Order: sequence, then C-alpha cells, then structure tokens
Amino acid sequence: MVQATLAAGRLATLVDGFDRSPAYVGLADALRELIGDGRIGYGTRLPSERDLTEALGVSRTTVTRAYALLRETAYAEARQGSGTFTRLPGGRIRALDRALWPSDVGNGVIDLVCAAATAPPGIAALYAEAAAELPAHLGSHGYFPAGMPALQAAIAATYDARGLPTDPDQVVVTPGALAATAVIGTALAGPRDRVLMESPTYPNAVQALRSGGGRLATITLDPSGWDLDAVGSALARHRPRLVHVMPDFHNPTGLVMTDKERASYARLLARHDATAVVDEAHHLLHLDDVAPVRPFASYSKDAICVGSASKSVWGGLRLGWIRAPHALVDRLTRARVGLDLGAPVLEQLVLTRLLTTGYDDLVEVQRRRLREQRDALVGALHERLPDWTFRVPSGGMALWCHLPAAGATALSTEAERHGVLLAPGPSFAPEGGLDRYVRLPYAIAAAELVEAVDRIADAWAVVTSGRGGSPAPTSGSEPVLVA
Repeated sequence: MVQATLAAGRLATLVDGFDRSPAYVGLADALRELIGDGRIGYGTRLPSERDLTEALGVSRTTVTRAYALLRETAYAEARQGSGTFTRLPGGRIRALDRALWPSDVGNGVIDLVCAAATAPPGIAALYAEAAAELPAHLGSHGYFPAGMPALQAAIAATYDARGLPTDPDQVVVTPGALAATAVIGTALAGPRDRVLMESPTYPNAVQALRSGGGRLATITLDPSGWDLDAVGSALARHRPRLVHVMPDFHNPTGLVMTDKERASYARLLARHDATAVVDEAHHLLHLDDVAPVRPFASYSKDAICVGSASKSVWGGLRLGWIRAPHALVDRLTRARVGLDLGAPVLEQLVLTRLLTTGYDDLVEVQRRRLREQRDALVGALHERLPDWTFRVPSGGMALWCHLPAAGATALSTEAERHGVLLAPGPSFAPEGGLDRYVRLPYAIAAAELVEAVDRIADAWAVVTSGRGGSPAPTSGSEPVLVA
C-alpha cells in the first residue's frame, strides 16, 4: 500500500474555521471529524508540526497538543523517524473486511441493507416465454464464453442508442456486474499493479477488482462530487493500472458526474496511462427530469464499461456484461473462462427478449416505484430525524445520510435490536472511516420505509443517549450488506 501524504496547505483548508477555545482542542476535534468521515484517509501521513503551524498561523504548542490528543484518542499514531499517521479507534474496519452476504431476515425485520428492487410485473411471463425457446438450444453444449450472440447484439444496441457505437463482439456477458468486475481485475491487474478505488464505494467491487492480486489504493470522493485535482494527484502518486469509477448515480452517494467532469477525468486517465472501469449499473435509474449526460466511455476510448440487469430489472436476473475496446475482448474472455464458462442460457434468453421487447416500459415501472419510495423515505427522515442531512439524489436507489455525530456502526447494532438491518458508512470505506454516514436504500415499499425510519429514530435515540449495549446476536455472518 502506498502511503498518502497530506500537504499542510491542504489540511489548513480542510480545518478552516475550527473552534479556537481552546485552539488545540478545536483543531483535534476538526481532525477527528475529517478522519472519521474518511475525508482524510486511513494511514495518511499528516504534515509535520512545523509545516502545519506555519500553514495555520498558530503556535507550535497548539499543533503539538492537537496531535497528542489525536494519538490519545486513537485517531493517529507516531512512527519513529516517519511522522504522524492517521488511524481509527478499534483499528481498520474496511469494506474489504466486510464480505457482503445476503441476509435471511426474520419475521418483522426490515432489511435496509439491500439496494435491489423486487421484480416488476411481467418478469414471470418473460421467463415462461424464454423457457419455451430453450429446447432449441438443448442440442448444443450450452457454453457461450462471451455470451449468446443474440444477447451480445441486443446489449450492443443499447450502447448505440446512447451514442456510443458498439459492435456485438465488444460485449462479454457475465453472471452479474460483480462477476464482470472480477473478470476485469483477473485479466488486467496482477500483483504488481495498483487499482484505484473511490471512498466511499460499493464494497464488493473492491474485492472483485483485486481478483488478480492488484494492490489497493484509494481516493476520497467528496460529498459534493469529484475533486479532479485530487484525482490527478492520486493518479500521479499511485500510477494505477485500473481506476474504478461510478459516474452515474454513484453507489452509495447518488452523485452524477457532469459531462465536463467526465471529459476532464478522461484526460487525466490518458495522461497517466490508466484504464477506467466504469460501473454503470444504475445509469437507467434516473428518477427526476435531469439533462442527459454522455457515457463516460465516449470521452475515454480505452474505458471498460460494466452493466447489469440486476438493478434496473431484478436482482434475481443474475446477468451483467462488459463493454470493452476490441483489443481487450479476447483477453477478458480468456480470463472469464478461468472463473466460469458462461452465463446461464435461460437467463440470457430472458434478457434478450426483454431488451428487444418492452425494456423501456419495464424500467419506467421501476423508476415510478423508486421515485415514490424515495420521496416517502425523505419525508419520514425530515419528520423523525431532522438533524440528519443528505442530498436527495436525482436517481439511483439509496440516500447517503450524514449523521450529526459519529455512531453509524453503533446505530447498525442498535437498529438490529429494533428490527432493522442497516449498512453503516464503514462498510463502504475501502480504507476505513465514514462512521458518520449510513446508506438507506429506498428499494422496498413506502409504508415499510416509514416504519423503518420510526425504528431507526428510536435506535438513534438510544445510541446518542449512551444507553446502547453490547452487539446484538445475529443469525448469520457478520456482514450486513448485499447490493
């Protein structure tokens, strides 16, 4: 892991306006919040006391005592001859330590860890129609390493419609977007290569992109959007082979990258010879009237796109795909054969029919449901938890809520006692932190969401009062997150 170093001037900007009564306590508090929120990454080397003293215009004693407070509260550690480095109380609890598992919830338990909608009307009929086609394929071996040709063509047509000309042989069909990401990591990022991930990010993608042994590096995604200066610095520092980006309704923040940002980001990638792995799983889930943006790959000719039917249609339709430059398709196909020999034929027949007959109408049904559910969740939060803050995303499947104080992990434990499963911010932090955030999907019925917020509000009251007890027993594994 390459250690990041935070310049004194940059840190002075981040803590600007800290409470100065007394100054060393205010500075320490500001630094703890930045570290806990993940805006300063785990293991980052802080500026020297002398440099920070000059940048802040305070006394050396103020910085010395603030750093001492950080060490006493386990937010920093001193390394002989190297400086002061950030850490977190309890050690690093990273997204990649929380493998994501489905939850078998009991009666009355509301699952808010899974950002995946139920199937829309008509899916069962599509499966029946596809099953009627299946006999025509039973005389073959049933293996299609790159996908069934008809489905490749149907997927390619969706890119054509978005203004990104695509040949069918540029498409590799996989059993879901996560499998697609694992294929890319296996094929293109070995143990000597670095892969750059955003923080926060979709946790399962971290392990998937490192399937070939690639070394993890991270860049903080600011709550307001992509800091392209920071992106450029990270690319120069880490020299990654692959860079994972989610420009369309980012999971979990819901952010959307503008066309100008996409063009600038693509230029940075080209300058540093890095390849974008573009997760587009949510791109169809626009819930409000917003100006359309061009696909990221229209700015970055070397970009590899990952798509999925699981978010826009149904999680049980386990199909994803890769859209790659011609030069990489054979390499990717060979890599996927080492993982699986092809996606299931029946599901490919289902998706082919769906993409060629009524796909837009079905996705619009999902959008209407998600819009209603999002608005119900927003209203309930404003009523019961008015001090929680969040952007209302124009699409996607979840709210990324900022808590008034650190405690998302404690909240997820207490919420389970109240009958709600939650995904706390640290689950989305590849290098730790983000304990002032929680992701709340709006993928379930509006009435359930309102009830869930009532329970969460009760749980949060317990956490903030200090009455929370030891972790509640769970019926399954430690991880709490699915999608």
